[in-house]
Amino acid sequence: MNTPHPDLELTDEVAQALADGAPVVALESTIISHGMPYPQNVEMATEVERIIRDGGAVPATIAVLDGRPRVGLDQDALELLATSPDVAKVSVRDLPYVVAQGKHGATTVASTMRLAALAGISVFVTGGLGGVHRGAERTYDVSADVTELSLTDVAVVSAGVKSILDIGLTLEALETLGVPVVANGTGEFPAFFSRSSGHEAPMRLDTPAEFAALMAAKWRLGLAGGVAIVNPIPVEDEIPADEIGGIIEQALAEMDEKGIHGKEATPFLLGRIVEITQGASLTANIALVNNNARLGAQVAREYAAL
Repeated sequence: MNTPHPDLELTDEVAQALADGAPVVALESTIISHGMPYPQNVEMATEVERIIRDGGAVPATIAVLDGRPRVGLDQDALELLATSPDVAKVSVRDLPYVVAQGKHGATTVASTMRLAALAGISVFVTGGLGGVHRGAERTYDVSADVTELSLTDVAVVSAGVKSILDIGLTLEALETLGVPVVANGTGEFPAFFSRSSGHEAPMRLDTPAEFAALMAAKWRLGLAGGVAIVNPIPVEDEIPADEIGGIIEQALAEMDEKGIHGKEATPFLLGRIVEITQGASLTANIALVNNNARLGAQVAREYAAL
């Protein structure tokens, strides 16, 4: 059993589960503070924690509050993240600044992975992975999520790369970095809002036990870094690729006109897509996170059993 890092503050529930070797699932907080509007953000966060508990695992939402990395949050902390304008978007590079300054921070995929690993948590559920942005050959805009997946021993369950990104280039980058990308029950790589991306999934597995076995084999062989488990949005909740594609192009054009880039790009694009789709993309986003939570709890349970 890993001993959690002394700078982390764990809830009693999470600390006990880790001590017992019980399944724990990490959750990010950027989706709460910067990914969805209030009150849907806090409702989503609460529901995802319930789904994970119902799946036989302990949820551990991760954030930095008053400069203290927290693993597991109470309802008051979720409300603060959902409503406060003073919560920074925190990737790995931002962690020391936010901690040293005693500030609030919502963690991205990359920083959640790092803090989860420090706590001894091996499974993390999110909505979509960051990756290589469209036009990255000019801007060099590549999410730290890609690098973190090559460094940190955490399996990340997502609905694929966010559709606003360059999916093909992201898959190429993950291959170069040696990150296993494994689709759940499909031969096609999912595209967040859509089940179809036009890209083949590098690998396919069909059961939570198979995912757990792959994780164990990877780390037993001394192969550092994470596993990207990509889980397609349910058929009844998806926005077809041909429908969402034009909307994404419109949002990207508006972002370029406004000169928005870097860490502000994804929140702007996701928010604008919600507006253009009149809320349909938000409904899909919540559905895919819930779906990932169900799979994540199952994988965590199987991995703990090993």
